[in-house]
Amino acid sequence: MITDLLTIRADRDNYYYGCDELFTRHPEVIQRLCADAAALLPTLLDGLIWRSRLAINAQRRVNYYVKHVIQDGDGKFNKALEWLVDGQDPKIICHPVVVLFSDMVWGRLASRYFFLGRCYFVFTLIVFITSQSILQHLNEGHESEAQQIATFLCRLFIYLGSMGQLFINQARRLASDCKTKSFVSVGCIKIPEYLLDMQNMGSLALLIILLLMCTQEPIFYCAGEQAGRRLAASAPAASEPAASGNLHAESPSLFTQHCPSVDGTGRKDAYAAMSMFAMLLYWGLLIDLTIFSMRISAYTLVCGRVLSEVGLFLGGMCFLIIAFSSSISALNHKSKDFAGIPKGALSLLEIALGMFPTEHFDTIKNEVPVLVAVSVFIIIVIVFLLNLLVAQLNGAYQAIYNDMVGYARLNRGSIIVTTISGVSAKRWDRFLATLKLDERLEFNEGDIGLAGGMQVLEPSNANPTTVDAIRRFGGSTSAAVPWPEEEGNDEDDKFERLEKVILRATKKMGGDGSKKRGGGSSSMGQSGSGSGGSAGGSQGGGSEQEE
Repeated sequence: MITDLLTIRADRDNYYYGCDELFTRHPEVIQRLCADAAALLPTLLDGLIWRSRLAINAQRRVNYYVKHVIQDGDGKFNKALEWLVDGQDPKIICHPVVVLFSDMVWGRLASRYFFLGRCYFVFTLIVFITSQSILQHLNEGHESEAQQIATFLCRLFIYLGSMGQLFINQARRLASDCKTKSFVSVGCIKIPEYLLDMQNMGSLALLIILLLMCTQEPIFYCAGEQAGRRLAASAPAASEPAASGNLHAESPSLFTQHCPSVDGTGRKDAYAAMSMFAMLLYWGLLIDLTIFSMRISAYTLVCGRVLSEVGLFLGGMCFLIIAFSSSISALNHKSKDFAGIPKGALSLLEIALGMFPTEHFDTIKNEVPVLVAVSVFIIIVIVFLLNLLVAQLNGAYQAIYNDMVGYARLNRGSIIVTTISGVSAKRWDRFLATLKLDERLEFNEGDIGLAGGMQVLEPSNANPTTVDAIRRFGGSTSAAVPWPEEEGNDEDDKFERLEKVILRATKKMGGDGSKKRGGGSSSMGQSGSGSGGSAGGSQGGGSEQEE
């Protein structure tokens, strides 16, 4: 039925194509097919393509009728791409029709808005790096007042500009999921559905770390301590102005990070550790910028999908380290590197990573039981597990190699859907006007065809065809004349013709066999068989004529 609707037909006056009627009558046809009959999606999408059988200068005209997958009946962005992304099929997302309209929306509209949105995030990362990794190492121990003010302003921008934006985005997504009651169960805990996305989960983790950093900010503690000292010294300062002048001359800068309430505690070390994790999260959240290149995005997704194999390797190595360190600790030996489970586990980890000092192996040689246990550990971890990891990574890569571009396009498709939702209606209408979807496209030169699509040129050897995709009918074009019957499309007719050919060939073979048997009898038998054969031949001819 889909093939019949999306077949282009023509008489001497008009072209007939059921694409408009199909999507007008069933605007959710792609959603229904994704949910109930995904095998029919290639048939539907193939019906939106027309390829010329003529090649000019090694180029072939191709018309993609993508109007109804770009815009809906109200002129808004169609949900076809969203439905295809929700289907999570890496092969259907690489169909030429989907590739054409998704790349067109991405390249001409969505990529600009997405990049502008990420520019602010990149700017906040630059400010964060400046305040945490650059300014504090300039003139370390002897910070100038300008340097302290710059550090304070950068951190204030992070707490207000970056943390504030993250808080608003998280609150908005949480409110949306609560409104639609979109919660998923993870074990015995229900979480909002938006947290299933790694980007949203990373943003939430970054927000929490920035909040903790704000509560442990050394500049705030030192500023509070100085304010307390000034208030305490304000009363005696009125009676002793000279002493007050000395106090103000020796008081540190307002934005310093060095004061007893910070240096005498572990607050600064905790702040530095949280700063490191926040920096890693900032860089990790920039991974979605790889969407601008399908090759880089596919490589990133492959790395993410083989991490499970690395996790299995690390789990096995940790198990062996604990097992061998506890076993070696049970031995009577004098090796300081394996004195107790913690030291033994650290030494085995250094051996597995190739960081164990070479000179320490001399002490292990003198302890034969320890040497045997370490040798077995090296064989299992380095020789066996490491090579097994290489084999697992190779197998996992081969398994997802054919689909990695499809998964990258699924990722880009989800970003397109999210980005277009924030585009204004006026900007979307201007974009649709540039596509000129209401203009009729040529099939071949001078043959004006149907509207609602876009024409591109592809290499003639990409999809070779010698059959005209348009079914043309001659004769009268009067509306009173019934539509001509199409021949050669009924499968039953094909089987009937094949059956007749087989029967005809069988009768001929049977006639030849009777003639050969009759040639070996007497002359009377020959005449009788000859007459019978001629009669049989006339009957056979009659039957053939009847057929």
